[in-house]
Amino acid sequence: MDEVVLEARSIAKSFTGAKVLDDVSLDLRSGEVHALMGENGAGKSTLMRILIGVLRADAGQVLIDGRPVRIGSPRQAMDLGIAMIHQELNPVLDMRVYENIFIGREPRNSLGLVDLRRMRREAVELLKSMEAELPVDAYMRELSVAQCQQVEIAKALSAQARVVIMDEPTSAITEDDAENLFAQIRRLRDAGVGIIYISHKMEEIFRIADRITVLRDGRHVTTGDASEFDDAALIRYMVGRSIDDVFPKREVSVGEPVLEVRHWSVPSRVHDVSLTLHRGEILGIGGLVGAGRSELVESLFGFGRHSGGTVLRDGLQVHLKRPADAIGHGMALITEDRKRTGLNLGGTVLENVTLPSLERLFPGGLISPRRERRTVSHYMQSLQVKATSPNQYVVELSGGNQQKVVLAKWMLMQPDVVIFDEPTRGIDVGAKRDIYELIGDLVEQGRAVILISSEMGELIGLSDRIMVLAEGRCTGMLERSEFSQEAIMELASRFEG
Repeated sequence: MDEVVLEARSIAKSFTGAKVLDDVSLDLRSGEVHALMGENGAGKSTLMRILIGVLRADAGQVLIDGRPVRIGSPRQAMDLGIAMIHQELNPVLDMRVYENIFIGREPRNSLGLVDLRRMRREAVELLKSMEAELPVDAYMRELSVAQCQQVEIAKALSAQARVVIMDEPTSAITEDDAENLFAQIRRLRDAGVGIIYISHKMEEIFRIADRITVLRDGRHVTTGDASEFDDAALIRYMVGRSIDDVFPKREVSVGEPVLEVRHWSVPSRVHDVSLTLHRGEILGIGGLVGAGRSELVESLFGFGRHSGGTVLRDGLQVHLKRPADAIGHGMALITEDRKRTGLNLGGTVLENVTLPSLERLFPGGLISPRRERRTVSHYMQSLQVKATSPNQYVVELSGGNQQKVVLAKWMLMQPDVVIFDEPTRGIDVGAKRDIYELIGDLVEQGRAVILISSEMGELIGLSDRIMVLAEGRCTGMLERSEFSQEAIMELASRFEG
């Protein structure tokens, strides 16, 4: 594991005058897993986009096997043996598995035509060597996220990639699928492939990484063997300060019921679920993937239809047939997928934050740009949104800052009930802490919070009570004194069979 296969030397990159990479260096050895860590906005994605030819560095150079190379496109990167598996996979959904594996590099017969039979045969052999049980004739839209990742790995191997970059590969897969992914990573490493692994999940890093590099604010902070680090050290390097209390739980007096749900059902997804949420309370909802957690809160917010049940706000029955009804009754939903359902990616920070509140901010219909900008700037400052101005497009922001824009949009609405569905998925430890503090602020102000999270520590560390779902049914309600990972998992595994 001594041969350096890829090296980035003194890379610099700026956007509209703002330096996002400043003299950053990184080397990758064959047969190692090199973790790249840092907060959102640290420069990780920009560096990787340079390595795969999406961006061109302003200064510095990239070397393969010690020789400088110019990478002008992802195709050139692939030809040089560099492949990237993106966090948000983008397969060609209406093509088959074997076609996706060889897309752009299809084998051809003596007449120059695509040799489908050979392509399929080689795909079968490749997947067999990976010990991946995938139906090669299936269309990509029929596969799970984890299976699509396996196709991407197969694609990299088919191109004889010597460097594979993985960006948050476990952010949207189950624990079992993650274990299978780790097995694939070990096979790649043992075969001499160098892997750059980006993740915010420190427990994963210490399981699979050989070395770790940390970036902060676009600069290289440190590189060392994984054995030289622990959680506290990594956090300190990433955020520049110590975070002693990972989950800053606020002790707040719980008040009267603000939301009551009675015998709520969603066709084939949620069955006869009841809950009561009090002012000043954080009610956690736990369960395995597919337990119906998101379907429950989305239906309460007016997305889709429910087949039974009633909702009371402050003791009075309300009818929530559409999101506008829920918003009108003082409810907010921070959805699981911020890019698909939480943001207008083509809009600016200002447009995203104020659009739902324009009628309330300017009841006469006459918009004051100065007041609008001042309002957004206030929320950007209070939530520590890192953006050049309110007019910056949200698509240009890091994941953590995009999530803060979603939060700013809803906080401007001044809701009484705030539902967070996986609020810290795919964001760094510093941004997580900011969101935890915001949740604490909300309950101190007398608001009520529902928190859905797949991170057990997050659920236990922040909640006052935890309701657990399994196959769309409530299998238990835990008080804080009863919290433990074992208790939650036991309830989450109570299937009807």
